[in-house]
Amino acid sequence: MARASDMYSLEFKLPDLGEGLTEAEIVRWLVQVGDVVAIDQPVVEVETAKAMVEVPCPYGGVVTARFGEEGTELPVGAPLLTVAVGAPAADTDVETEGSGNVLVGYGTGAPPARRRRVRRMGPGVVTSVADAPAAQDAGRGDGPVPVISPLVRRLARENGLELRELTGSGRDGLILRADVEQALRAAAAQEAIAQEATLLPPATVPTKPDGTRTPLRGIRGAVADKLSRSRREIPDATCWVDADATELMRTRAAMNAAGGPKISVLALLARICTAALTRFPDLNSSVDMDAREVVRFDRVHLGFAAQTERGLVVPVVKDAHARDTETLSAEFARLTDAARTGTLTPADLTGGTFTLNNYGVFGVDGSTPIINHPEAAMLGVGRIVPKPWVHEGELAVRQVVQLSLTFDHRVCDGGTAGGFLRYVADCAEQPAVLLRNL
Repeated sequence: MARASDMYSLEFKLPDLGEGLTEAEIVRWLVQVGDVVAIDQPVVEVETAKAMVEVPCPYGGVVTARFGEEGTELPVGAPLLTVAVGAPAADTDVETEGSGNVLVGYGTGAPPARRRRVRRMGPGVVTSVADAPAAQDAGRGDGPVPVISPLVRRLARENGLELRELTGSGRDGLILRADVEQALRAAAAQEAIAQEATLLPPATVPTKPDGTRTPLRGIRGAVADKLSRSRREIPDATCWVDADATELMRTRAAMNAAGGPKISVLALLARICTAALTRFPDLNSSVDMDAREVVRFDRVHLGFAAQTERGLVVPVVKDAHARDTETLSAEFARLTDAARTGTLTPADLTGGTFTLNNYGVFGVDGSTPIINHPEAAMLGVGRIVPKPWVHEGELAVRQVVQLSLTFDHRVCDGGTAGGFLRYVADCAEQPAVLLRNL
């Protein structure tokens, strides 16, 4: 066993867990101070804006400190915990072998964090002599502002908020996103009260009723940010059409009657979507306004909206254009189960190029969905129900569905959008149209 004088403390920081994620909330600690951990052992469960993730520690040793209580939101790069590891000599800076795995934000081999001496405080207790973080020395006035997350700085800048006037609730006064959002809500409330006071006599100013406040964070906060950004940046338009889906439902029934894995309606619609995007590739794209370019994608990564107890998520079927209906159906089932159990990974929720939204499961016929930024289009599918329909010149009861397409008007005009939607409707009415174009 290493002596206290032969041990060094390594600081493990919150790594980047996915595309564009700048912070995560501590949900549950899996280790206590004093526990012995092995390399790559999960030490904490965090919730990002995209998924629940168990974070493994790349170092093996004794946990000497944890940073942040459960429920605390930490920015990427903030310390998570320190681990005391043995070293051959007390005064030698020795390379310590780390994990062979790679998370975004740190690599293998020599740890990216600084080493710190540790000393023994009483029998069997090891504690770290922590260096004062930069945020601790950051005062107000002309000094640096204790903010790590660029998202927090941008949020304050976009709303004209002076960070030096805030008191951070994070460790050592670190200003968190929640601090900025609280300050913005307080400013908005003060402004509203001031406006009411100028419009109404003092005796008639109404008091606001009590209510329950729910923080917009985690998945709910990510959805709010993404939808707001979509409406701010994308000039969207929607077109829709009713289609006779009777033959589509008969085709599915015949496929399932033949034996083998069951084919879902969603898989059939996805197969139609990928075929339509081959004919109308402008809708499988994104807009880069900085470069003033439309980026058209060569592959279709098909997202689909899934409602869960934790909120709305959009898992992505990678390379959907290369899959048949059987493999599409299996992948939809796998991702749906993972969404319901909260085990989707960040990779499962990123990289989409087009979204399929089956809101018919909620018992509604139509909708004008908000585009899943930064994509360029979304196909909405209503419920399939018996309705009166003129079929072969006579009135009949048919299985009818309403299809809607919301698209970014910057990437195409109505002719392209209408052509795409008409092709999808034709395939639903006559599945042989799809076979003819394979």
